[in-house]
Amino acid sequence: MKNLLSILVAAFLLTACEKGKTTAANSTDKADSTAAKPEWKPVDSATAMKAWMEYSTPGEMHKMLAKSDGAWTGETTMWMENGGKPMMSKSETTNKMMYDGRYQISNHKGNFMGMPFEGMSIVGYDNSKKKFISTWIDNMGTGIMHGEGEWNPSTKSVEFKGKMTDPSRPGKDCDFREVFTFVDDNTQKLEMYGPDSKTGKEYKTMEIKYTRKK
Repeated sequence: MKNLLSILVAAFLLTACEKGKTTAANSTDKADSTAAKPEWKPVDSATAMKAWMEYSTPGEMHKMLAKSDGAWTGETTMWMENGGKPMMSKSETTNKMMYDGRYQISNHKGNFMGMPFEGMSIVGYDNSKKKFISTWIDNMGTGIMHGEGEWNPSTKSVEFKGKMTDPSRPGKDCDFREVFTFVDDNTQKLEMYGPDSKTGKEYKTMEIKYTRKK
């Protein structure tokens, strides 16, 4: 009888402990779930449709992008490390708006360290975020760069910030920054910044001066 009572007590305590763990886990899960998800605010269908139309309709920022359509030549200066010797190269770029003026797709061709280079970028302006969005792929990598930036009317530039794959640290990303300046209708400049491989501090890795072909 005493052994049976001990077994029942042990079973009760084990059940209580497991119940406590489950309750605590559920509470933690609920807390995490609440913390991770923003409060959902209901929106009626008319408001949602109006917002979607505003989101999908090209505006002034898209018209500005469209002015860059056409063929351009690029003069590139690149630094492999901070204070390193600059490497010079030339490239050609063709810009074209797509999907009824919503995005601009650009194809780039040139050379890098004696090797043929090809890349493609897609740039758009997100009406909802009020930000420019940029993606980049090329034949010298297998990842996709993604950046977002706001328009600065005083400097006529967009400062993109984002992350890109860092091949020297497998599986890791690094921060990058780009400043794209609309100098005038026939001149543009792209400045790119990233971490120095030795110190991790930001430095200017590349500059491209674009001139519209006549």
